[in-house]
Amino acid sequence: MARYRGPVEKIERRLDADLGLKGERRLNGKSALEKRPFAPGQHGQRRTKISEYGLQLREKQKAKFMYGVSEKQFRKYFKKAANNEGNTGSNLITLIEQRLDNVVYRMGFASTRANARQFTTHGHVLVDGKKVDIPSFVVRPGQTIEIKEKSKSNPQVVRALELTAQTGLVEWVNVDKDKVCGTFTRIPAREEVVIPVEERLIVELYSK
Repeated sequence: MARYRGPVEKIERRLDADLGLKGERRLNGKSALEKRPFAPGQHGQRRTKISEYGLQLREKQKAKFMYGVSEKQFRKYFKKAANNEGNTGSNLITLIEQRLDNVVYRMGFASTRANARQFTTHGHVLVDGKKVDIPSFVVRPGQTIEIKEKSKSNPQVVRALELTAQTGLVEWVNVDKDKVCGTFTRIPAREEVVIPVEERLIVELYSK
């Protein structure tokens, strides 16, 4: 499946979840989900009963759109999560959290994961001092993430860091805002990752 490039707020309304796809617009209370908290389309306000399969599929779609991964990538993450020790659902979320684009977002260098993915593919991100332009690169504990020197004054990066005063930073990253760099200190526990996804339903979907 190709990456979705349409109106992201329609996705949030359809899935009835704040997936963090609009960044500052969401923080300012201007997101379409808040203004129109119902599904898009002519029949969006109708109440419909969702089947068990529909609920499971919706949770998978939430995770895919939120993290910006394709169906093929998502299946790979699930397969790896299932092969690792521990809870498959928890493994799945923590694996995706280690993606470079997600870590850039978590460090506050981008206001959305989509922006973080763009910065990465355009070569603005350094890992341990070396340019890495692969958004799916797996960041290991102890590795340092930095925005390239020429890009540190980018208005989007500056504004994203300013917004962290409202959003805060997660506990598994250590960030120096002045130097626009940070360290991925550890892999987070599932309960620390606050996202609107019930991964248990995703596991049930793939286990059929």
